[in-house]
Formats: sequence, structure tokens, C-alpha cells
Amino acid sequence: MTFVSTERREAVALVTLDNPPMNALSSTLLDELEAEIDSLDTDDAVRAIVLTGAGERAFVAGADIKEFPGRREAAEEGGSARGIQRLGHRMDAAATPFVAAIRGYCLGGGLELAMCCDVRICADDATLGQPEIKLGLIPGGGGTQRLPRLVGQGRAMFLNLTGDFVDAETAYAWGLVERVVPVDDLLEFAIAVAGQMASQSPHAVAVLRELARTTRDLPLEEGLRREADGFVRCLRSEDGAEGVAAFIEKRAPRFTGR
Repeated sequence: MTFVSTERREAVALVTLDNPPMNALSSTLLDELEAEIDSLDTDDAVRAIVLTGAGERAFVAGADIKEFPGRREAAEEGGSARGIQRLGHRMDAAATPFVAAIRGYCLGGGLELAMCCDVRICADDATLGQPEIKLGLIPGGGGTQRLPRLVGQGRAMFLNLTGDFVDAETAYAWGLVERVVPVDDLLEFAIAVAGQMASQSPHAVAVLRELARTTRDLPLEEGLRREADGFVRCLRSEDGAEGVAAFIEKRAPRFTGR
């Protein structure tokens, strides 16, 4: 069975996770998704990726709990599965930007996957949370690390320690998602946002993503130094020259990623 399918919308790749009934993140699904991201990130025709879940009930309602007994044995041997973390590292290292299109339940590993994306677009029917504590567990795919970076330590601890869920509007107010839209508009809106990203210089987009990943925990002065270096790299690139020329000539730029 294939758990991941991709549809091309010009320069945007729409990647759908399909593991009924709630799109749980099985190890097989994670392996398929990582392989698909590897393929798309090296395809020059793809300039943005949208991740979404199949069906109406969930983006992803969490990890596949049926696999946990086997993981317990592996953990005792020092080989605990870290599939979501590994996938997150791959997404961080990509040159291509990611947009999560979230509807229904987005819980546990599903929220951790969404937090690996650059931007999260949320349907107004969405429910988000980290319920691992209710199983006597903690988040293992980035929920203790990525979540406080988005919403602050107090709100992250509230979600992680209580296992409570938040609705779409609360998630937006907390900075966990960037937009809330009617459920019927979700996919087209997310694809339009990704399309805006895809129309920009791939070189500049890659530099922006690199800075976001590598400077968030640095002192301000060092972050600013790296930002200035990145600006110079973009200015000296072919895309930088093309963008400036297109602005002066009052035409649309033709970016190549070089």
C-alpha cells in the first residue's frame, strides 16, 4: 500500500498523506514521505511543497500507536525510532519551502510534522494538541523543542503537561498557525500561498530557510552578521542580478535558482 501521493500544480507539489482513518504516522509512511521529499527537493521544477492529509477527519492524528510496543523493545536496546525527528531534519535542510494545510485533528506527531513546515494554514474545523502525556509519554518528534519556539515556553508547557487541545482560532492567536480559513477554501489557499513562494528566487528562498534554521539560537550580533553575509550572497547571485534588473526595467523577473 502507498501512503503518500503527489500532485503537481505548476511549480507547487501537493503531497497527501493517506493512512485511513486518521492518517497515523506509521514508520512506513514516514519512510515514504522522506523519500518523496528527497525526490521533490532535488527537482528543479518544484519550488514549494504543500503537505496535507487525506479525508475530512484529520491532517494527521498522531503516530501509529500500534507500533509502540515494538519501539519499547528497541528503546531498551538504545535504538529508539526517531522517524519524525529525522524527517524534520531533512525538511530543515531542504532548499524547498513547506506549507502545511491542516484540517480536522492535528495531534501529537501530526502537530510535530506541521511544525517542521515553514508556514501552517489551518482550516476553521482544526483541533491541535500534544496528547502524549495522557499515555504516560512525552512528545518525541520535536514537541518539546519546536513548540516553545513557536508559542513560548508557558503555552508549550500547558499543551504538553495537560494534553489539552486548542481550536484553530486559539492556535492562530498563539502563533502556532499563520492563517485560519474556511475548510472548503483550505487547499486552494495553501496552494496559493505556496505558489507565491514558488514565484520567488529559489536561491533567496534557500538562503532565508538556511538563516531561519541556523541563527534562531544565536546571539543577535552573530545572527545579524550571518544575515548580512546571506544578503551579499543573494546580491551576487544570478537571481539577485535578475531581480534588480527586472525591477528597473518594470518587468516580471525570470528566476532560475542560480
